[in-house]
Amino acid sequence: MTTIRPSTDYPLGNTDGEHERLIRQAARVAPITERFFREAGVGSGQRVLDIGSGVGDVAMLTARLVGPSGEVVAIERDPRSIVKARARVTEAGFHNVSFNESNVDEISDEKPFDAVVGRFILMYLPDPVAALRSISRLVRPGGVLVFQEPTWVPVLAHLAALPLWFATASLIDKTMRASANHDMGSELYHTFVQAGLPEPTVRMELPMGKEPYLARWYYDTLCSLLPQVEQLRMPIESLGSLDTLVQRLQAEVAESKTVACWFASVGAWCRKL
Repeated sequence: MTTIRPSTDYPLGNTDGEHERLIRQAARVAPITERFFREAGVGSGQRVLDIGSGVGDVAMLTARLVGPSGEVVAIERDPRSIVKARARVTEAGFHNVSFNESNVDEISDEKPFDAVVGRFILMYLPDPVAALRSISRLVRPGGVLVFQEPTWVPVLAHLAALPLWFATASLIDKTMRASANHDMGSELYHTFVQAGLPEPTVRMELPMGKEPYLARWYYDTLCSLLPQVEQLRMPIESLGSLDTLVQRLQAEVAESKTVACWFASVGAWCRKL
C-alpha cells in the first residue's frame, strides 16, 4: 500500500473540538502507552523529554511515572495546544512539567535527558529518521528512546468482515495518508536502525471488542477530518448520515459473530549506547 509522505500540517486540526477528542482518545490509549513506557525503562527520578506533546496527556502520564523527583520537558509547536496543556497540568497539580514551543528539529537543551518519549508524532514528520537522529543527541549514554505509533494494515484486515466498519476505517485511513504515515508503527524498527540507534524492542497492541467507545472514536475522528475529507473529495456519502453512524456501527458489530477493533499501537524502544 502506497504511503504519501507527511506534510507539516496536522490533518485533524487544532480546534477546541479536536483537543477534546484527543483528551478522550488519550484516556483510552493511556494504559497501552504506560505499558510501553514502563517496559522501556521510564521511571522514578528521570528527566524526560516529551516530543509533540499536544494538549499534555503524554507529559502528565510521564510525570506520574517519574514522580516528584523527576522532570518532564514537553515540546509542542502549536501555541494553542500549549495554552491548553499548561492549564490542564496546573489543574492536575503537577509541578514537574514544563512546556516549550518548538519544532522537533529546533530543540536545544544543555542538560542531557534520561529518556525521550513520543506518541503519534513521527507519523507526521517529513523525515522521521533525521528527527530521531537529532533527538538522540539529547539523550545521555544509557538513556532510552521510546515511541508509540499506529499501524492500520491489521485494522483493515480485521474489519473486512464488518462492511460499515471497514468503509469507515478505510475512509479515515485514505484521508490520513494524504498528509501522514498511517503505518509508521510498522516502520519504527527500521527508522530506529537507520537513525543509527541500536535495534529496538518492538511491541504491537490491538484493542478489540464491542464497546461503544470504539464506534464513537471512529465517528469523532471522522468529524475532525471532515475538512480534509471534503478537500480530497473522499466518498463520505457512502457512509450514509453521520448523525446515525455510531448507532449503525454498533448495530452491525452487535449482530455479528466477530468484534470490532481500534487502531493498532506499536511501541518501539532502545537504550542509547
